[in-house]
Formats: sequence, structure tokens, C-alpha cells
Amino acid sequence: MMDWTDRHCRAFHRTLTKRALLWTEMVTADAVIHGDRERLLGYSPPEHPVVLQLGGSDPVKLAEAARIAEGFGCDEINLNCGCPSERVQSGAFGACLMAEPDLVAGCVAAMRGVVSIPVSVKNRISIDDLPAHETLFTFIDKVSAAGCSVFTVHARAAWLKGLSPKQNRDVPPLDYSLVAELKRARPDLTIILNGGIATIDQCAEHLETFDGVMLGRAAYQTPGLLGAVDAHLFGEGAPIAAGDAVRTFEPYIAARLAEGTSLHSMTRHMLGLFAGQPGARQWRRILSEQAPRPGAGLEVLSTALAAVEENLPAA
Repeated sequence: MMDWTDRHCRAFHRTLTKRALLWTEMVTADAVIHGDRERLLGYSPPEHPVVLQLGGSDPVKLAEAARIAEGFGCDEINLNCGCPSERVQSGAFGACLMAEPDLVAGCVAAMRGVVSIPVSVKNRISIDDLPAHETLFTFIDKVSAAGCSVFTVHARAAWLKGLSPKQNRDVPPLDYSLVAELKRARPDLTIILNGGIATIDQCAEHLETFDGVMLGRAAYQTPGLLGAVDAHLFGEGAPIAAGDAVRTFEPYIAARLAEGTSLHSMTRHMLGLFAGQPGARQWRRILSEQAPRPGAGLEVLSTALAAVEENLPAA
């Protein structure tokens, strides 16, 4: 979710669900230690709870980054052991850590030693031609022995040789049954399922087996589905209508505009909000064409919303 789930995206998603756990983009430990911490770790208070997704494989650096993140108010630290990008591979972290469970265990222990907030791990079921069952169970057993009790498992192997990062999101087959076997074997662990989940009904079905579900691309590309999370998965309140979420988000946008933030940097996360509804094309076109213009303001959002609502059937 690099370049997707930034602070503006998370603030927008929070208008649609109060209960879902929101994740940051993956940030490297080096970036947290040496970079612009406000830009990398900054958030708005309503975003809570927020998970910082860290990338790295040096226990000392990860511990320092985790300590800094806790000081910023992050609610959880997650170590990424699932990203297959070439950039991540060159840094010897991400999915390649599936072959280094002892190193991951050391990283988890180091972070847990300096923070009081939870430390979790996101991982694949395997990499390349390593046997999935043995790789997954060995990884989970060793890392959980270091004190990690929460694992978000992307139910695909990552092919670091021969597949692009984009292909790694679709080509390796999903193996939900293997992750379900893990949950049955380790009922003491919190196992969250990730990969290929695209609807609220699918979430509800998987929640009969797993402790949680994680949505990535589906939540970003069709964020309107998040409006049903609290009502249908947590039994709280009524579904949030997309138009109501836009109006709730307007004060945030106004405040950021006053600080000099561009409209497009916020509305780019909203393009798929009305996916599948009448007027969705006009919504996307207006935001795509007008929001990037210099000086664009809330009037662009109002115009786009009006174009959608003109197409909605009368109540």
C-alpha cells in the first residue's frame, strides 16, 4: 500500500468506519530514525487506532524506530515480512524474511523490549519454491516464541524470482485452507487473514474461522464498502452513506487546505468512493480533472458530489 494509505487516506477512511484498524504505508526503520518524522508518522487524532507498518531487518534499528513510533502515539507496530518489491528485497527485508524466522524473532524481541504497545507481524505463507506448510508453521512457531501473538497472513506465497510485485498480488494461488489449518493448530494466536478479500460478505464468512480480516486494495479502490463495516461486522449503528462520509470529511479538507496542502493530495484517495453507483464516472472525472488545478478548493468536491447526487434515484 505504498503511496496509498497516507494520513489523508486514513483520515478519509475513518469517516466511513470507527472500528476498523487503520494501517500506515510501510516505512523503513532507517526512514523513521533519520527522516522527516512528522511526514512519516504524523496523523490526526481521529485516525486512532493506527498501526505503523515497519520495514527492516536490523533488530537495533527496528527497536529504535518502534520506540520513536510509540512516542508519536502509534497504537501498534507491525513488522512487514510480506512485501515482494525489488526495493524491499535489495534491503533484505519484506517477504524475503520468510526464510529468516530466527532473525524475525530477534527483531520482534528487540522491539517488544522497548515498547509497551503491541508488536505484530504481517507475512506470506512462503516464498519461491520453499514448501508452504513447513515454511509457514516454522516461521509462526519461531516468531511467536519471541512474544508475537498477532499475525496477519497473506494467504499467498511470494515469488521473488520471476514475478513482479503486481503479479505477486494475483498470480500465486490463494491458500485459505492452509491459514485455517494454522489457526486450528495455534488457537492461542490471533490470526488475521489477508489476500483476495473484496466484499463485506466475504469478510463475514472468513470471520467464522479467523480472528480478523485485512482489506488492502479493495478498501482503497472501493472505499464505500468500509461504510458497512461497523454495522455489519461489529453490529454498531447504521451503514455510512458515501455522501455523508464526504460531508464529514470536508472540515478536514478545509483545515489542510488552509495549511497549504493541495486538494488533489486528499481527493485522490476518494476516486472509487461511488464505484458501482450512478454518477460514479462524473465523480471521478471532476475530481481527476479539477482537483489538481492550482488553487482548487472545496467547491470542486461540492461540484463532484452534486453530480453524483443528481443521478441517485429518488427516495
